[in-house]
Amino acid sequence: MRQFRRLLPAVLIALAVLLTSCGSSESGNSVKDSGVLRVGTEGVYAPFSYHDPATGALTGYDVDVARAVGEKLGVNVEFVETPWDSIFAALEADRFDVVANQVTITGEREQKYDLSEPYSIGEGVIVTRADDDSITSLADLLGKRAAQSTTSNWAQVARDAGAQIEAVEGLTQAMALLSQGRVDVVVNDSLSIYAYLAETNDPAVKISGTTGEKSEQGFAARKNSGLLPDLNTAVEELKADGTLAEISQKYLKTNASGGQDTPQTQPRSTLKLVLDNLWPLAKAALTMTIPLTIISFVIGLVIALGVALARLSSNLVLSNLARFYISLIRGTPLLVQLFIVFFALPEFGIKIDPFPAAVIAFSLNVGGYAAEIIRSAIQSIPKGQWEAAETIGLDYVGTLRRIILPQATRVAVPPLSNTLISLVKDTSLASTILVTELLRQAQIIAAPTFEFFALYGTAAVYYWVICLVLSFGQARFERRLERYVAK
Repeated sequence: MRQFRRLLPAVLIALAVLLTSCGSSESGNSVKDSGVLRVGTEGVYAPFSYHDPATGALTGYDVDVARAVGEKLGVNVEFVETPWDSIFAALEADRFDVVANQVTITGEREQKYDLSEPYSIGEGVIVTRADDDSITSLADLLGKRAAQSTTSNWAQVARDAGAQIEAVEGLTQAMALLSQGRVDVVVNDSLSIYAYLAETNDPAVKISGTTGEKSEQGFAARKNSGLLPDLNTAVEELKADGTLAEISQKYLKTNASGGQDTPQTQPRSTLKLVLDNLWPLAKAALTMTIPLTIISFVIGLVIALGVALARLSSNLVLSNLARFYISLIRGTPLLVQLFIVFFALPEFGIKIDPFPAAVIAFSLNVGGYAAEIIRSAIQSIPKGQWEAAETIGLDYVGTLRRIILPQATRVAVPPLSNTLISLVKDTSLASTILVTELLRQAQIIAAPTFEFFALYGTAAVYYWVICLVLSFGQARFERRLERYVAK
């Protein structure tokens, strides 16, 4: 037994290496065999990856380049939208084959991923408010607040210069914070900044200096994926035949004047933007947010009832297992639980689609919190009720179904309703695992227009309306229960 314990770590390591090598060897061939190249991208990073405000279609520089690469490879391109901060976790979990989202080529990333030849080249620039002349170089960043995506290489550049990093999800949020005076500086590549200035003509910011570093962006794939030769060949061909130049002219307006012709010469007013997107937001709420809430809550209640009864059981094994489950759920963040179900389980061969993964995580979370509500509600019923049921010949299940649970329900409804309303708002976290629910839809619409307040405010109104309806239903349900439960 002792020898087995000594050998166990070596066996596990060998098994992990074997599985990794097997997965890597198959990756390159799977794209050609399936005829589909799965591409991970944000979908909220204008002008590189965003949704066209007029058509709602995914578009942008990186999107068009990925489609052109797919044509060179002779495969269809399938886009998978995911937030930048979790995009590499999704890549490693085999949610897609490559990342096309202005991935800057760095030595650190080359050690961990396959990075293609660059398909866009710029330089690092420092952006400040227009009235701020105190920052002109990296040396001036010491002690300043910089809005940066935490997983971006530009965040490390700012951090190394002594800046205090304020984490954001992408460039659009960073520039909004800078324009509002909430941070002092943004460090990013010139292509992104020129495109932003061309799109918005934002007079509140300016390019005040450069970092002295060249910025090269390429596709990222899993290490030893087998895709690198084909990707590099496709990129070189796109450079040679002028396709990359044509796409960059379409999206990357490097003169920063905004004077070149664009598909939309007259931007929509904020009011028209909101009115045009009332239905897309409502559709996201009706098809994703509300179903996700209802399904997760119902399954969670079933789990909660079982856990609550196990918690009350005289069987020590059942009781302790229920205690452990409740402690685990209440002691870890919901976002971490979502990431474990969606990103970590694939490492063990368990790959779950986004919506079912969200249902599983939310149901388990509801089960942990609601179990204690149900347990306390059951315990609030006098023990005499149990004894009376026993005298008339009811067994344990019959007593629960006919005597205890009907009375406990009236006690549990208010706190359970709070759990349900909290779940409605918590579904916004599902956007981090590729579920296009209400908040994610608002982000998609706001990304190319930079109208964050209007779109997020509209989404907040939808959440509020849903919660008001649930509160009204709670009051009606409580009044119905009062008719059948003795006071």
